[in-house]
Amino acid sequence: MWFKNLLIYRFTKPFELSAEQVEEKLQEFAFKPCASQDMSTLGWVKPLGQQGSELVHTNNGCIMVCSQRQDKVLPAAVIKDALEEKVLTIREDEDRIPSRKERTDMKEQLIFEMLPRAFVKSRRQFAYIDPANGWLIVDSGSHSRAEELIVLLRDSLGSMPVIPVAPKNTAYHTMTHWLQSAAPAGFELGGECELIDSADESAVIRCKNQNLASKEILNHIDSGMLVKKLALSWSGGIEFMVDEQLTVKRLRFSDMIMERADEIHTDTAAEQFDVNFSIMNAELANFIPALLEAFGGEDTSALEAA
Repeated sequence: MWFKNLLIYRFTKPFELSAEQVEEKLQEFAFKPCASQDMSTLGWVKPLGQQGSELVHTNNGCIMVCSQRQDKVLPAAVIKDALEEKVLTIREDEDRIPSRKERTDMKEQLIFEMLPRAFVKSRRQFAYIDPANGWLIVDSGSHSRAEELIVLLRDSLGSMPVIPVAPKNTAYHTMTHWLQSAAPAGFELGGECELIDSADESAVIRCKNQNLASKEILNHIDSGMLVKKLALSWSGGIEFMVDEQLTVKRLRFSDMIMERADEIHTDTAAEQFDVNFSIMNAELANFIPALLEAFGGEDTSALEAA
């Protein structure tokens, strides 16, 4: 359950629904597996899986939700081969070449016939609402996937007034400054970064297991390169990679934090999930403000305009 990525969104209006109200509204959009002719389906599942009974899980006032997407898998090569076989049969039996429209119709018919027998793949995505801090936290490194969950929340709850958190200071220049001088208070530089050319973003240098304060790295910066991604560790016990959009990836909680969770006796997987979620959201409630402060604080101009 421990999140591996963080996409942080700010509510532009206070979130005032109770967990019970959220549960009731999510029920209408509960996940249903793909029917025979469905290419994909999306809905809410129980965060606790088979151990749970509800579509929300609450702790410390935070509301955890989990979406599930299921997609039919029809490899393009399989459809292409089947179509070419049909075209070849027509050429041999009728001595003619099917038109473009006829080929399109045949392809659609093939997909219709194959869908009920297609393999399916599923993926889940966790997120939680923190009403006290005004955040929606999504365990995703992809804004498009996070947006899929947000749209589903908006459809389910009637509204979801959130925007990505933004720092006051430009992330590119802030992270570049850290390499030139020092990491902000409470943070330490890791051993990995990604540099881009300020004049040509297609020019990229990736550094791994490097001393980021070395002369070699600084020479790249002096030549006009900027930091796009940077590995950091926070004194509160979290290691991570952050990029220019404040997307946090490869999130890792320290052994000390994980041991605290292990020291609490639990009898079931559901109880352990609850303990992990409680510790995680408490740690992130301290980490996120520290991260935003490192970038000069949160830019609230969009909130004031909302």
